Amino acid sequence: MLALVMGCHLVMAQKSIVILYENDVHCGIDGYTKIAGLRDAINQSDTAYAAAVCCGDFLQGNTTGAISKGQYIADILRLMDYHALTLGNHEFDYGVPRMKQLLEEAGTPVVCANLYEAGEPQPLYAPYVIHQYGNKKVAYIGATTPETMILEGYSFYDTNGILLYDLKAKTFYQLIQQAVDAARAEGADYVVLLSHVGETPQSLGFSSYRLVNNTRGIDVVLDGHSHEIFEGVKIKNLDGKEISVTQTGTQFNNIGKLLITPDGQFITHLIKSQDIPYENAKITATVDSIHQMVKAVTSEVIAHSDYPLVVTDENNQMMVRGQETNAGDIVADAYRYAMKADIGMENGGGIRNDIHAGDITYSDIIGMLPYDNTLRRISVTAEQLKTMLTRCTALLPVLDGNFPQCSGLRFTIHSKSHTVSDIEILQEDGSYAPIDMQRTYSVALTDYNHNAGGFFDCFKKCPVLQESSLRYYEALSDYLRKVLGGNTGQAYAESQGRIKIIED
Repeated sequence: MLALVMGCHLVMAQKSIVILYENDVHCGIDGYTKIAGLRDAINQSDTAYAAAVCCGDFLQGNTTGAISKGQYIADILRLMDYHALTLGNHEFDYGVPRMKQLLEEAGTPVVCANLYEAGEPQPLYAPYVIHQYGNKKVAYIGATTPETMILEGYSFYDTNGILLYDLKAKTFYQLIQQAVDAARAEGADYVVLLSHVGETPQSLGFSSYRLVNNTRGIDVVLDGHSHEIFEGVKIKNLDGKEISVTQTGTQFNNIGKLLITPDGQFITHLIKSQDIPYENAKITATVDSIHQMVKAVTSEVIAHSDYPLVVTDENNQMMVRGQETNAGDIVADAYRYAMKADIGMENGGGIRNDIHAGDITYSDIIGMLPYDNTLRRISVTAEQLKTMLTRCTALLPVLDGNFPQCSGLRFTIHSKSHTVSDIEILQEDGSYAPIDMQRTYSVALTDYNHNAGGFFDCFKKCPVLQESSLRYYEALSDYLRKVLGGNTGQAYAESQGRIKIIED
């Protein structure tokens, strides 16, 4: 009997481990049944141990998240049986108290090695969790980009600028290393980093590549944040060992598959969600029910367009974060009209999804502008405006969420010298005139872009001329219906030449 038991154990030890992963789902809820179905099928076949994990940005991103303030997503996650998830920057969109409530309801183990409540010696969530598969232990460590403290600054500071929560930018890499060392000391055979940091360094200079360069002991990085698609790239760690970093894109375009072989090799592969034949019946039923509830609220047709309002390019990259688009034009115009301002502005990161040609429903509008941001009109000096335009375009050609979409002004970006020129302001007669550097101008924008982290806080000290309870998606709805008469016409068929980019 002992030999039989030992024999069975040896057979079990031969099995591979399959870890399915996703990142930046942004409320693309139809994919959840696919990743769960594939995991279930592998487990039922008994050919490998299978699990699923999440690399952040799941609570917000389209209508489903916006109208429920993340509740529908938590309802789905409660059924998913993920072995771990880490936090993306958009988990903080509703504030930390709401995030904590939703994650508690979801019941999934949350890992984040670098999120601390101000003044507390221990992180808010566990740095890692260990799961055993056969005779092997896998540690999942979580890392969230410290850039979130800029992108979602309102969640980290109170209205007086007092720090509430901290993602520890100064000790970020050290905290990840401490978590790796602790997990290894606890007996982890393998260490998988669930990272929401991204490959391209942003405003604070962090990236998953640099994270690997500055640590040792991580076996593979499942990444998110930058919405990139690659099965795996090899990056050298602190010891010169090559570590795979992988990312699936966004909204379940792909599902990632990490295979850990019995001899300890790590193989990453991406599977198109549409090619997966499996589903989880319970999750499918829940998702279908949520779609029906969302449809009941959002099916009203607001307007018609003969062309798409463009946010992404053909590779699903967020072009609205690096150039003018017709979607950016119409959104900024809606703000300027709603608040009767000289200028309307929205950051590219606040405009999330394309609106396809045809009838435009309320759901489409919320899908494009999915947050709870409200509008206000502020007073901005010409010098402050020029500083903001310069700073928020300085990362080109890197796509950045602070890139400004605008109305009532036009300007030229010099992408190599990182300067702007030829700033002109729209006049009452429809012409443009050079900016008057001795003047102040009224700017319509969201509360987020005024003093909650958007536009790199360039407008944070600007006085408020008018506070509004109008949400930014309501402003676009009103503009389409009342100003454009329910049809976008030809004015927005293409971007209108407000932002010129010169490579000099």
